[in-house]
Amino acid sequence: MSADTTARVPAGLQPGQPSPARRRRPGWVPYVLLAPSVVYLVVFFIVPLLQGLRLAFTGTDGTWGLATVHQMLNDPGFWSSVWNTLIMLAIIVPVQLVLALAMSLMVNAKLRGSGFWFYLYMLPLGISDLTSGIIWYSIFTQQGWLNSILQDLGLIHHPFIWLSYQHQLLIIATIVVAEAWRSTSIIVIILVGGLQAIPKEYSEAADVFYATPWQKLWHVTLPGIMGVIILLLILRLGLILSVGFEQILLQRNAVGPAAGEVLDTYVYFKGIVGGQWGITAAAGLIKGILGTILVISANKLAHRAGQEGVYS
Repeated sequence: MSADTTARVPAGLQPGQPSPARRRRPGWVPYVLLAPSVVYLVVFFIVPLLQGLRLAFTGTDGTWGLATVHQMLNDPGFWSSVWNTLIMLAIIVPVQLVLALAMSLMVNAKLRGSGFWFYLYMLPLGISDLTSGIIWYSIFTQQGWLNSILQDLGLIHHPFIWLSYQHQLLIIATIVVAEAWRSTSIIVIILVGGLQAIPKEYSEAADVFYATPWQKLWHVTLPGIMGVIILLLILRLGLILSVGFEQILLQRNAVGPAAGEVLDTYVYFKGIVGGQWGITAAAGLIKGILGTILVISANKLAHRAGQEGVYS
């Protein structure tokens, strides 16, 4: 190579190697690849969001304002649906996390028959939400499976009315059981993956120091899957506001509107059934704000717990 050619090649580069300035130019290919996703988000998320905002802040006379929002806030049915949703939120999330953790620990322990139990846990994933609601409605109805089994065992002499407007908490309990059965399986899958990612050396070191199973769970297992638990908490809080929709729709056939409502059923009956699209849009906006607050709060609390060493 001549001295002139060597002088023209930047230091640290071989002849024929592209310069850093050229490597930083991605061209138009990434934008073309991202275009379908951007179009999908605009058509199915941004446009409906803007339409919902327009409906929420437009009165029946077509003028802009807060009349529709005030009408929704003065509706007792709205506050009842919010209260029922928050009650189920406070019950279902801890129950699901505890159940999923126990089930995943059993699978991860690789005991005899643990593979069978894992496939048994996954059965609800193959059942649709509506089918799940029909199954649990057939269990809790007055002539359902539960009353038939209890009568055959001699525990009750007359069918117990599980779905009664006089027992609102009992109705919520049936929804909690149905929801825990339906959606705990996906949490188990994620937790099993997190448990299998914990290095075996940590457990072996705990055995060397004669740690009890409870100490290993508290000081090794839980810190090892804390990131997974945070992710699951955020995902569940983001989806929990849609809980109980199918179950409540079916229960209303038995006990009528007194069965209570959650936010999703409130939106459904106001919009699809009642045609009050403004109130529907306003309730959906409140639901979105509430879900965002719950997710952000869960994220901050979980990170604060990790920083303060609650599980260390």
